[in-house]
Amino acid sequence: MDIGEVAARSGLPASTLRYYEDKGLIASTGRRGLRRVFDRGVLERLALIALGRASGFSLAEIAGMLSADGKLAIDRTLLDAKANELDHTIRKLTALRDGLRHAAACSAPSHLECPRFRRILAGAAKPGARATAQARSKPPVA
Repeated sequence: MDIGEVAARSGLPASTLRYYEDKGLIASTGRRGLRRVFDRGVLERLALIALGRASGFSLAEIAGMLSADGKLAIDRTLLDAKANELDHTIRKLTALRDGLRHAAACSAPSHLECPRFRRILAGAAKPGARATAQARSKPPVA
């Protein structure tokens, strides 16, 4: 498949495919004219990369799990650590969601008079809370 077909089937722009190739995440099998050509296995590899990115792994971490010969070298300890990290993030986001829902429905004359809202504020002011929120708001690097 040429790079245009891979881009269409994967939903990724050709520029991302070239970037992934430069980083060693995927490899073309040659060229057809000026266009890179990939074997069909690249779509599965791209799906693995997408799964890794959605799970919060960096491209460097993903590259470490994908060997050049196409086999997987997945570090199960790293997977478990990432799952624990996701559990922590889910708990924090769940508390934030619940707090926002409470604030939206709270009958206190002012949110600052609501004890639950004050606890939410106190939690947001803890060191690291803002850095975590900022990190989540940054767009992923392709």
